[in-house]
This record gives sequence, structure tokens and C-alpha cells, in this order.
Amino acid sequence: MKKVSILIVDDHKLIRETWSFILASDPRFEVIADCGEPELAIELAAIHKPNVVLMDINMAPMSGFDATERIRQVSPDTRVIGVSMHSQPAYARKMLQVGAHGYVTKNSSREEMVRAIMEVEKGNKYICDEIRNIISEQMTDTATQAPDIQNLTDREIQIIHFIKSGHSSKEIASELEISLKTVEVHRHNILKKLKLKNTAALVNFINSNPSLY
Repeated sequence: MKKVSILIVDDHKLIRETWSFILASDPRFEVIADCGEPELAIELAAIHKPNVVLMDINMAPMSGFDATERIRQVSPDTRVIGVSMHSQPAYARKMLQVGAHGYVTKNSSREEMVRAIMEVEKGNKYICDEIRNIISEQMTDTATQAPDIQNLTDREIQIIHFIKSGHSSKEIASELEISLKTVEVHRHNILKKLKLKNTAALVNFINSNPSLY
């Protein structure tokens, strides 16, 4: 079985040595080189064409993002995994945008790093559990805060159509043959269900979501 060749790039020597020792102890992997300078990493990638590069994104004067782009140019088949202390999803997205196949934080376990290497070596994308959990929580929060459109009654949707057309509450009351007070109650309930503060916010919401009404 052919070993997965790995280049480790990190400006902290202890981290490079630690990962070199851990990965070299696994029969599936071969650490072909390690370095702490992005420019040297690009040269080594061009010479050795490693299967995988573990790339620290926080380096100077060239960042891991820039180095990843250059490595993908000189060795297109090399898969890059961004490694960082940052757990913000934006960093992971940026690494994938510049050509990386994976992203793990320095909180990730040895098992997860191995899993990431095996996945990207196959050509798959890999984002560590920590980042995926944060994205999941953000999506849940967004869903929780989303306007409760499904709970609008038919009459409330009808009134929204009138508001969209520029009708005043008095005109709506006349068109629907209901009292002005009833229209105002419906408008209040609409704002409450859509979690909006006032009519201006409602109009902006309607204009931003023309397909909903």
C-alpha cells in the first residue's frame, strides 16, 4: 500500500516536530518534509509533489492563504489542509476558496487530523467538527429568529397584499368591509409574528421577499 506523503508547514518548530512524530508513527503516512517558511513550503511542494500539505494559516510575511494558492499552482494534485487556532467559519471558507480541501483547528484531536488527511487525499473536502458545530449553531439561531411566516392567517396575508400595494389602514378597512380597529389589530399581529418593529420594517420585509406574498 502506497503511503500518503505529507508536507508540514508551521512556524512553530515544536508543532512541526510533534505532528511529524505522530504521523510518521502511522504506517499509512510518510512525512517527506517540514518547514516554517511559506516560501520554502512552495519550493518543497514544487519539488516533492506531496499528496497532502498541513498548512498553518497564520504565518508571515506570506500567509497560509497565499501559500496555499501558490502550492496549488506548482502542484495541482496536492491537497492542502488549513490548520489554525481560529475557529471562525469565515477562515475555513476562505481556505476552501483559495484551493484548500480541508480545515482543522488546533483543538482538533489526532484522530480527527488523521481522518482529515485520509478524506482530502481521496479528493473529498473536510471541515473539522468544531467548525461544523459552530455553523450548525449559527444556522439554528438564524432559524429561531426567522419570521414566523407559516403562522400568518389568510386574513393577515390578505392585509399584507394591501399594504404592499400602498393601501392605508382606512382603505383596507373599506375594501374588506371591516372596522379600522380590526385592521390595526391585524397589523399589530402581523408585526408580532414577523418579529418586526414597525410598518416601515414591514414594508422593507415585503420588498425584500417579493416571492412570499
